[in-house]
Order: sequence, then structure tokens, then C-alpha cells
Amino acid sequence: MELAKLLMPGAVRVVAQLASKKRLFQELGELAAQAYGLNAATAIDGLQERESLGATGVGHGIALPHARLEDITHIQAIFLRLERPLDYDSVDRQPVDLIFALFAPKDSGVDHLKALALISRTMRDPGMCAKLRANTDASKLHAILTETRAIQAA
Repeated sequence: MELAKLLMPGAVRVVAQLASKKRLFQELGELAAQAYGLNAATAIDGLQERESLGATGVGHGIALPHARLEDITHIQAIFLRLERPLDYDSVDRQPVDLIFALFAPKDSGVDHLKALALISRTMRDPGMCAKLRANTDASKLHAILTETRAIQAA
């Protein structure tokens, strides 16, 4: 599994600021609709439903919201870099500025877990996070995320 197959260039965005987690999920839903043709309301509901089970802020300024949806056929990812960090109820109580969201089919089983593990490994790399935080161009962010993963997979 490669990030380049999960994350399309149009699914990466830099956002100046968001006022709340609810607004973040709306942004993710709208971007999922634009980039992948997902139903925005369904995507937002899926993210909120999963978040109600426990916060997906994993610490160090990173959040990995995810949802399983009925009407999709393959796993799709979205990456947001926030210019102003957002309070997110993370495990370390720190605000987040790097958000890597994942949408998977309801019946994706182990593939969903593999994709989450790949994203988690990627975002645990301090060098990767530093590069992501140092760039404000969406195409550069996409290149950083996908090229690095291709090199490591080789």
C-alpha cells in the first residue's frame, strides 16, 4: 500500500484557520466531495460518528480522523495543514496543525487498518512533520508525502 494511491493531489490543502473541530470536519467533507466525489454530509457524519468513540488526535500536533462509509469502493485520504493550530482534544492536549483523514469502504476490513498504520508511521516521523510544517504549497505537501513513501517502499 502506497500513499500515492490513497492521496490524490487535489486532496491536499493548506487552511489558514478553523474555529472548531466541527468546522474542520466540514472542511474535510467538502474536500472529500471535491476531490473524490463523496457525499460531503455522509463524510462529515462518518467522521463525527468515529470521533464520538474517542478523539483521533494522536499527539505532537497530529490528528488522524477516519471513517468507514457505505458508498465508496476504495480507501481515500485527505491531508490538511493548518496555519493556525486547532484545539482538538488530543491525547497530549496540544492543538493540531497536521490532519491526515482517511475514508474507507464499510467492508474494507484489514485494508483500512493497513492504511491507518501507513499514515500513522508516516506522521510519526519527526523529519516528515518538520518538512510538512515548513511548506505552505499544497502541491509540495503532496510531493513530500507521496515521494517519501515511494522511496521507503522501494
